[in-house]
Amino acid sequence: MSNNTHGPSTTEATPGPEATQDAKMDSYGRKAVFASAIGYGLDGFDLLILSFALSGIIATFHITDTEAGALTTLTLLGAVLGGIVFGILSDRFGRVKMLTYSVILFAVFTGLSSLAMGFTDLAIYRFIAGIGIGGEFGIGMTLAAEAVPARMRARATSWVAIGFQCGVLAAALLSAPIITAFGWRGLFVVGAFPAVVAVIIRKRLHESPKFLEKAANVDHGAPKVRGNSLRLLVGNKKAVRVSIALVILTSVQNFGYFGIMTWLPRYLSTQFHLSLTNSSIWTAVTVVGMMTGIIVFGQLADRIGRRKTFWIFQIGAAVSVLAYSQITDPGILLAGGFIMGAFANGMLGGYGALMAELYPTEARATAQNVLFNIGRGVGGFAPIVIAVIAAEHGFAFALALLPAIYLLAFLTMFIVPERKGAELD
Repeated sequence: MSNNTHGPSTTEATPGPEATQDAKMDSYGRKAVFASAIGYGLDGFDLLILSFALSGIIATFHITDTEAGALTTLTLLGAVLGGIVFGILSDRFGRVKMLTYSVILFAVFTGLSSLAMGFTDLAIYRFIAGIGIGGEFGIGMTLAAEAVPARMRARATSWVAIGFQCGVLAAALLSAPIITAFGWRGLFVVGAFPAVVAVIIRKRLHESPKFLEKAANVDHGAPKVRGNSLRLLVGNKKAVRVSIALVILTSVQNFGYFGIMTWLPRYLSTQFHLSLTNSSIWTAVTVVGMMTGIIVFGQLADRIGRRKTFWIFQIGAAVSVLAYSQITDPGILLAGGFIMGAFANGMLGGYGALMAELYPTEARATAQNVLFNIGRGVGGFAPIVIAVIAAEHGFAFALALLPAIYLLAFLTMFIVPERKGAELD
């Protein structure tokens, strides 16, 4: 990667020594990817348990579907703020330390959600939990991308994304028995346990060598890098263009994901009269499809390039979501969910590699967190938009409108440079 301290590198990459050598992931690389995957997995668990808790929350607090959808929106808006704050702090004070703090923050306020007395205080807890969640994506993706050889970068960030889906899968499988035994509040009690995991991660993983390499000075033992990391995202016209393109891509990713996953359990139970347990199974199959798609995406992106792989998955997402919206048979719905999940969320890990290669170390975590979480903020309106449209025309109709956003993402990829195999600056 070129020495560009004013924003993202926008030149097409040719594989350098780092990319062409037959390098393997070392022990630190494996630990970094695992720790990042665990952190992001806790994030996924927290976000989906809210989806399964919505029916109980609606009944307990006597709120509307739109108000319930707003809880997810507030969580994701909190993630936008958290993404900015933790991204800047991570680029200034280190990846591992901030990863730990972000996990503790969202774990504590997820636990407090179990004590909510009404919609207002629950909304506050969810917003603050979202601030902690906002740090997970960018810090984890940055840590993983910096810890592995260039030729394995997309696979490494995809494994981090697999961690998120493992958390989602755990939520899909555990939510029904936990709700049956303890009610919806029990889900949020379980969501507080990640605070313990955060402490373990902090003790067993040292700081990213790439970050330490770029550390410019030491203030009371804390490495810091020079420069305003936020400014580097918009340092010149090319930087602005690329950053806007990435915001569009991440907005599409999150709008599609949260539009589908927030209401899928409720849709399956009301439209197809599936029990909570069966809805969990159907959702779990969709999540397994997502995991499969993420693995395939990482393999393809490291072989044929980022741009071509995104195009394949964006077209696949548009077609499969449209097809899923037309299914009326529960059995076919199961297979359709797997395919839709593979394409609609298979791209998740690719953003980590893409942004890591486009921004310098001084701004890498900031770029990952800010750009992805702005996308999360936009995507956070999906549950409300879907609820409003579904109230008038049904969920199937609302779902059938989503393919248009993937076509927008397809066109946006023309703006994003191909940096496969680039050496990180």
